[in-house]
Amino acid sequence: MLIQGFNSLLGLLQLAFTAFAAFAFIDALTRREDAYRAVGKQSKPFWLIVLGIALAVSLLFPIMSFLPIIGLIAVIVYTVDVRPAVREVSGGPRRGGPRGSSSDGPYGPYNGGR
Repeated sequence: MLIQGFNSLLGLLQLAFTAFAAFAFIDALTRREDAYRAVGKQSKPFWLIVLGIALAVSLLFPIMSFLPIIGLIAVIVYTVDVRPAVREVSGGPRRGGPRGSSSDGPYGPYNGGR
């Protein structure tokens, strides 16, 4: 019974990792090539290859083997480091709505009564 529960948990982890890798691959696919160069990260083809291999490994190997863990690290690096930098350059949507200046009021920028 305990082993069956552990196998179910591993199956859910496998599914979550596959979904995470697919999300990262699709996100990298939709970003512009020049945005990667502008932020000084590796090129778009490099990240597509790395994330594609991570996705394939997540589909082919069990989560407790060595290769999926390396793939998970690559997906985490892309998601935490590369994706925010590329989004900033390419003008992707931000959480919390549009950002403005610290002097912006509810009806537009505050100009000091000029």
